[in-house]
Amino acid sequence: MFQNLTEHMTSILQKVRGQGRLTEDNIKKALREVRKALLDADVGLDVAEYFLQRVKKAALGHEVAKSLNPGQAFIKIVKRELIEVMGNENHTLTLNTQPPAVILMAGLQGSGKTTSSAKLARFLKNTEKKKVLMVSLDVYRPAAIAQLQSLGQDLEIEVFPSALTEKPVRIAEQALTHAKRYGFDVLIADTAGRLHVDAMMMQEIKDLHAVLDPIETLFVIDSMAGQDAVLVAKAFDEALPLTGVILTKADGDARGGAALSVRHITGKPIKFMGVGEKTEALQPFHPERIASRILGMGDVLSLIEDLEDKVDRAKADKIVEKIKKGKGFDFSDFAEQLEQVQKMGGMSKIANKIPGFSGLSEQAKQMAQDKTTTRSLAMIYSMTPKERADPDLIKGSRRRRIAQGSGTQIQDVNKLLKQFEQIQKAMKQMGKKGGMAGLMRQMQSRGNFPPGMMGG
Repeated sequence: MFQNLTEHMTSILQKVRGQGRLTEDNIKKALREVRKALLDADVGLDVAEYFLQRVKKAALGHEVAKSLNPGQAFIKIVKRELIEVMGNENHTLTLNTQPPAVILMAGLQGSGKTTSSAKLARFLKNTEKKKVLMVSLDVYRPAAIAQLQSLGQDLEIEVFPSALTEKPVRIAEQALTHAKRYGFDVLIADTAGRLHVDAMMMQEIKDLHAVLDPIETLFVIDSMAGQDAVLVAKAFDEALPLTGVILTKADGDARGGAALSVRHITGKPIKFMGVGEKTEALQPFHPERIASRILGMGDVLSLIEDLEDKVDRAKADKIVEKIKKGKGFDFSDFAEQLEQVQKMGGMSKIANKIPGFSGLSEQAKQMAQDKTTTRSLAMIYSMTPKERADPDLIKGSRRRRIAQGSGTQIQDVNKLLKQFEQIQKAMKQMGKKGGMAGLMRQMQSRGNFPPGMMGG
């Protein structure tokens, strides 16, 4: 998400950064370009104008005029106002109530409510250590009930049975009674969606709200739906006391307008965003981190959290210990690292969180594509155990065999070997700095990334 907006904003801010001093004229020129970038990203006109007025007022004021580095001061203002328009801080779920804390999921059909219900249940079970019950109140789509049952089974989270012949309000009452009787901490109610807002749908969800008295009423919005979805969120907010938003499909090629608009239009915070189809692909929404990504500054904190959450700690520690003992980092270790990268969603997702990535050349960006990871693994799998342990063995005929076995060219094998040398050096540094998370923190303080990570 935000790829086009990030590219536009990075280009605009590079021009501003190069200005010796900022005048009313060049500030207005920069803001015209920012306005176009926001509208191209499907940010609502009212939101874009509000944002630009705030930036203009601050940029023409004392803060920039007295700054030793006006360009940097302007960028700081843009970032601050981006954070403000998205909600300033991460808003966590409110669960401090007499159990069960009920979470009501609302939204249009196809927005990802059922998947988001399961993702949220997994998050609450694994991160918050809550005993969670889910229930489907969508008696109009048998597939929705079956989908939630299947997801619950995969996650080992109980799903209260729903009958197509029963009224949603009756199912809700029974599920709430069951949750109270068996000591559940949280009840997540997945409601029916429609293709558009209609009176019958709104009345049904109002009735469900009255029965369940949820402490959280979350609107699930498809980030790729643009301004239409934001206007629907406003309609729901007028009918229900919404407490927050879940932004889905934020890993797609969305322009990002919904994320920048929904908080301003509804006044309700984005609490989570879905970043993939798997149930673990749900992240708390941090406006400051998103603003950093939009401005091409990366998001190292989220990257560290991903590493700590998804990387196999035992395997990582084993490699670090091996390096510390001076035994070196070989191709078998590298293959394990690449497999962990795939587990984290692929190199392209990781790379976009690295500071400065948006400013790299297209050639460097290509090296971060997921197909590069897959091709590298294919070449490593085509090596013998001896070759993985001792890359110096890989000479002419061996390189040809590896290329043939992996469906690649000899120059690809040569490039991999060269990159591996650089990564070995980075791994030696990692051993000294306390593992991958330690190395990432070093990157955060320096604003860069280690040699070899981008294949350069």
